[in-house]
Amino acid sequence: MGSNESTPIYAYALLAMALLAVSSAGAVLQQMGEIPPLLRASWRMQGTSLVLLPGFVYQWSNMDRSAISRNDWLLMLASSAFLALHFGSWIWSLDNTSLVHSLLFVTSHPLVVVALMPILGTAVRRGHITGALVGFVGAAITLGDISGDDGVTLIGDIAAFFGAVTVVGYLFIGRHLRSNRSIPVFVYAFPVTLLAGIFLAASSMGIEGTSISSALPELSVLGWGEIAWIPWVAYLSLGPGLCGHTVINTVLKWISPIIVSITLLFEPVIGGLIGWIWTGEITLGIWTLVGGPMMVYGAIIVTLEEGMEEGNEEVHS
Repeated sequence: MGSNESTPIYAYALLAMALLAVSSAGAVLQQMGEIPPLLRASWRMQGTSLVLLPGFVYQWSNMDRSAISRNDWLLMLASSAFLALHFGSWIWSLDNTSLVHSLLFVTSHPLVVVALMPILGTAVRRGHITGALVGFVGAAITLGDISGDDGVTLIGDIAAFFGAVTVVGYLFIGRHLRSNRSIPVFVYAFPVTLLAGIFLAASSMGIEGTSISSALPELSVLGWGEIAWIPWVAYLSLGPGLCGHTVINTVLKWISPIIVSITLLFEPVIGGLIGWIWTGEITLGIWTLVGGPMMVYGAIIVTLEEGMEEGNEEVHS
């Protein structure tokens, strides 16, 4: 990455577009309430797989395939399971708690990382502890809105937080395979996303009673191919998928990863605004107004601490 002086203005515009794109996913998925949540998650993965397929074919045909070991494939299988658990639990939470609460808890993974550091044998520094304390206290405060009439439920918040826990496994494996094993991005992302879609489809058939042959698109594993649902899945795949996550990876060429990470922590704020603009309603209790910013601030502190550590490692390398 170049210096700030060499960072083009359009890179920040692209980052803003990516933030809007990924932040819109929650509101869109919540409006697809006719579809069972696990099936909805599977549709999301199936659509994204189609978007990733051309890149996979190109990179797969131009790489040394023997460079991918059996262990790499097993890690990709594990990563796909984490991704399926992440999307399945998060989308389920959208049906069982408020949009803002769902986004706050599912994006709290920096706090989860701190809790896992002692288990992973990673040094926990003051910034980690401070950020985690602020974030988890904020999370506890937001739970004060559970007894209200604003749609916030404990089980929904727990499901969203479980989405944050499981995405950590997906991110850790992805970082290892992309950085340490140098696996091309589409060669990693396509099979992981496709397998996650298959896992979610199988879970939906077993739990939600859906099937491949159902006459009702809303209960069919491939029901997104119906004309009524194609625009929804296409947007989720091309918007949050391509214009969101792919653009985020692109702007890292110019913008510091720490800036990108902190920017994305504002997804609950932007996502809540998008939901309010779309529906004209917003569920925001007084305890969420107090605890929500604390959760975001705590995650920012942790992210900044991680950025400082990476910077020190570069200086001493």
